[in-house]
Amino acid sequence: MKNIELIDKINKLKKEKHAIILTHCYQNIEVDKVADYVGDSLYLSRVAANNDAKIIIFAGVYFMAETAKILSPNKKVILPQLKAGCQMADMITAEKLKDFKAKYPNLPVVCYINSTADVKAESDICCTSANAVKIVESLDSDKVLFVPDKGLGSYIDSKLENKQVISFEGFCPIHWEITPKEVEEKKNKYTDALTLIHPESNPEVIKLADFVGSTTAIMKYAKESKNKQFIIVTEKGVVDRLQRDYTEKEFIWVSEKAYCEDMKKIKLEDILKSLETEQPEINVNKDVAQKAFNCIDRMLKSS
Repeated sequence: MKNIELIDKINKLKKEKHAIILTHCYQNIEVDKVADYVGDSLYLSRVAANNDAKIIIFAGVYFMAETAKILSPNKKVILPQLKAGCQMADMITAEKLKDFKAKYPNLPVVCYINSTADVKAESDICCTSANAVKIVESLDSDKVLFVPDKGLGSYIDSKLENKQVISFEGFCPIHWEITPKEVEEKKNKYTDALTLIHPESNPEVIKLADFVGSTTAIMKYAKESKNKQFIIVTEKGVVDRLQRDYTEKEFIWVSEKAYCEDMKKIKLEDILKSLETEQPEINVNKDVAQKAFNCIDRMLKSS
């Protein structure tokens, strides 16, 4: 079936079933053609919490669909590809978090949204890369535990002189494995380019940035900057969307490492099938969901 036919069928079914499609901007760019909302984790979390759809199709990865279900327990939440996971989220479990907390008793736990419902349920407040510094700064403690991403945790720590951020040893391979050498090579080749870097990256990479920000912040910066050339140090989906939307500018993908296989698993065919069958549906244990909701809700009320 051609893409045009797929898109028409999906859009027709969406209306019939009162469904919306939420799409993370690391997804295949073709998914945008059927998406109702495209954005980063914070934006999509807000949409999930404030919409009147009966069905949410989440074009993203497992933890994102879980978050949508936690925020919208009475809606049917569907993840078109159950195998779409997150390597960083898999690096920590509720048991590992309990052990981490036991080493540092009585400290608040800030949980990156890139984590499972079980981990959120064991945390005090959630954050995204867009609001992480603000969330940690708002806590009434000079020491904070941060899970699971040591990259983002290190970045927050560098921004807050009055806080010590103690990070779990998790990381995003897509960002963390990009090396300073790769960034420097691009900077030497494209001398007029500004380097825009995601805070999940290695601290040595972040030192090379002209701008550090979340996915949405990077896209906003590139849009508003008068500069015409940018080195993008984050996942390829961001590069694809920037190049599509701002054809008068040039966007250089930092490295082929910055490609998330999990984020690319969902195709238009998967979305159509999920709308037709209303499967695979995502559900979260009620007790876990309530605790995780409190963690996420605190973030939404603080940001």
